[in-house]
Amino acid sequence: MSIGSDQPVTDYPQMAAARGRIEPAPRRVRGFLGEQLIFDTTAARYVWEVPYYPQYYIPIRDVRPGFLQDENHPQRVQFGPSRTFTVVSDTQKHASAARVFDDGDGPVAGLVRFEWAALTWFEEDEPIYGHPRNPYSRVDALRSHRHVTVELDGVLLADTTSPVLLFETGLPTRYYIDRTDVAFVHLEPSDTQTLCPYKGVTSGYWSVRANGEVHADLAWTYNTPLPAVAPIANMVAFYNEKLDITVDGERLARVKTQFS
Repeated sequence: MSIGSDQPVTDYPQMAAARGRIEPAPRRVRGFLGEQLIFDTTAARYVWEVPYYPQYYIPIRDVRPGFLQDENHPQRVQFGPSRTFTVVSDTQKHASAARVFDDGDGPVAGLVRFEWAALTWFEEDEPIYGHPRNPYSRVDALRSHRHVTVELDGVLLADTTSPVLLFETGLPTRYYIDRTDVAFVHLEPSDTQTLCPYKGVTSGYWSVRANGEVHADLAWTYNTPLPAVAPIANMVAFYNEKLDITVDGERLARVKTQFS
């Protein structure tokens, strides 16, 4: 079922920006390779390579000289002609970690796209994780007294009347539950770790054992989330899309998302 053309029916807001959108970023953005500063700019661009979140493209004039080595490999990609570069410092080297758009008058001409994982990124003086924060996204963590239960294949995993509801644009509502209301006897620790620019770095993941079968990485926690979502600290959330969550007696539909 859909609304309009390809927009799926969901009970949460969708992302506002489509692939190909380019906007100015009114923040100081810096990238480091190890301890060495690679670029420092107040003129970055948000570029939506995919619909869900943007990437930063950096003006070539704000990249410090000596850190990019031309690989002599011209390519035409979705935003126009480009060349790949190796990013080097005194102690590190990352092949094809930068793409320079320095030909023609296209929408990103004069900009550099860096591979995110190769660098450590800062907005102003705060580290950012995974990708830039989407200016069209909002994240709110609100205390609630709704009755929430979590089950998988008939096995009760959590039952609470004091959740924190996390509302994040483009994702289903996440229900964060106090650990004392979670049946850890059915959970097995996992080594998985994920990054989120809005919430921070996860402190733990769990798989679920139900009726003799293990279902990987269905629950997670943030011991020290970013300040904007501090109420979720030390609480446990489960993937709505992969198990059964009931809120005030109504079972939620398992709606598949781009992050499922």
